[in-house]
Amino acid sequence: MQQLISPPARPSADPGSPESLAAVYAYPDQVNHGLPWLRANMVAGLDGGARLDGLSEGLSGDADKLIFGVLRALSDVVLVGAETVRAEGYRPARAPAAFAAARRAAGQAPAPVIAIVSRSLGLDLAAPLFTEPLVRTVVITTADSPAESRRAVAEVADVIVAGEGSVDLPAAVAALAGRGWTRLLTEGGPRLLGQLAAADLLDELCLSLAPLITAGDAPRIIHGAEMPDAQRMRLVSLIEQKGFLFTRYQRLHPDSAPSAT
Repeated sequence: MQQLISPPARPSADPGSPESLAAVYAYPDQVNHGLPWLRANMVAGLDGGARLDGLSEGLSGDADKLIFGVLRALSDVVLVGAETVRAEGYRPARAPAAFAAARRAAGQAPAPVIAIVSRSLGLDLAAPLFTEPLVRTVVITTADSPAESRRAVAEVADVIVAGEGSVDLPAAVAALAGRGWTRLLTEGGPRLLGQLAAADLLDELCLSLAPLITAGDAPRIIHGAEMPDAQRMRLVSLIEQKGFLFTRYQRLHPDSAPSAT
């Protein structure tokens, strides 16, 4: 693994170590002052497809899985759509042991919270995500979601109500930050990521580019939602390993662009 572009003052020795990757992907200082920072972590093939044989797993590799683990270990909460939870067979998050001390020092829980966005509440409440989490799973839904389903979910997870008809994502992010979870990570899927981008909530995109051409009808990593304007991003780090490219982009604001520290 080699760092082709790295943020200033980042270590370049052993770029593939968890410690080095944690430095490269560190959240900005604003998270220590109660301000949320939402990053997305996605993988795509060279032709833009976000899935292979229906799953993102087919596009992944060893280095991608390592970075996936580091990004989770740095986060307070992982925001994910219910469709992705069902399709990818989500399980409770576990932070690598190497990050235990750093998480304690930062006042974080032993593992990030999984927060599921679901309007219909069509969730398998007997799944390990609800029966075996290190930290209680959160479900974000709407005021008009099925009342009986909401009561059942509340027995095994914390419920956040945000919006009516569809989940109000700005309100959801504010509710998560209000619980002290300012280091936000979303893993999509493409529909949720599109909604977050359209709501102007996406601060950062970590995109793993797999050296594969998949063709077919797989969606792009951001799919479905219409954005009023294209969001300009700036490249802040680039890592290569066995043909995979691991990019990190941050929002480019008209007057200034935040730097990770």
